[in-house]
Amino acid sequence: MTGRPSGLLVPITTPFDPATGDVAPVALRENARQVLTAGASGLVAGGSTGEAALLSDDEFNHVLEWLRDVVTEDQWLIAGTGRESTRATVDACQAAAERGADAALVRTPSYYAPNISGPALLSHFRAVADESPIPILLYNMPKYTNLPIPDTLIASLSGHQNIWGAKDSSGDLKNFSMYRDAAPDGTMLMGSAARCYAALELGAAGTIAAVGCFAPAPVARICARFFDGDRAGAGSIQEMVAPLHTGIVGKFGVAGVKAAMDAVGLQGGPVRAPLASLGDKGIGVVHKLLKTAGLAAVDAA
Repeated sequence: MTGRPSGLLVPITTPFDPATGDVAPVALRENARQVLTAGASGLVAGGSTGEAALLSDDEFNHVLEWLRDVVTEDQWLIAGTGRESTRATVDACQAAAERGADAALVRTPSYYAPNISGPALLSHFRAVADESPIPILLYNMPKYTNLPIPDTLIASLSGHQNIWGAKDSSGDLKNFSMYRDAAPDGTMLMGSAARCYAALELGAAGTIAAVGCFAPAPVARICARFFDGDRAGAGSIQEMVAPLHTGIVGKFGVAGVKAAMDAVGLQGGPVRAPLASLGDKGIGVVHKLLKTAGLAAVDAA
């Protein structure tokens, strides 16, 4: 790939066989084909929505291999390579590069978050960037890691040639704006479909949004219309998309995303324990939101 990631990048889910619990490669590839055909510019594999923390290293590597077969040369394949140690993160970046990933998305370590100082985190990301054979994007996901990336760290790392930018999943537009100011030449991606349009106005290159797993076309159109100068059109679509993020992704997490995929004819399937799939009440909420958004739902009440 040439250039930098932009538009909609889908943080694709990892489908599991209902009987064995193993990763289901046929479903994975079919989901990938459908979201890419719908307008996504690429995929993020092994991210939060992909249940990365619940995958083994072998499963992660196989997922990348299976997706590389589907993602074309003009589409992005980004690997979620954040691990608990600097050494393991570097190893994951190297493994991802060997399997054809174009870039790596690197979250902050989480287990020892209260004991990781600002200088230690700076050293961690710098070491990963120094040794990774592919460019990296920093991943701010404080909801899960409890270790936010401060804008001062973004600024300190902005001159590193192997750090392209960051994905901000804080949902805080002020924080996103601070990132943008800290690294004006960096590639900044919004991690919330509910904030996509506003982030584009602040200079985002695009979005890595879980809503794209089950509604890729409208999210892709927000970006496309905005970049084409049709801001009114982009804003109108944003109004339809925002409740899908708030009511499905924000409320139910991965289980909600997979239930929504099942509802629109994609292959979501079960989540992996200890996560629990949605019950009938939750599925009913998901179906109602999809129907309101004008998205067809299978067996919706």
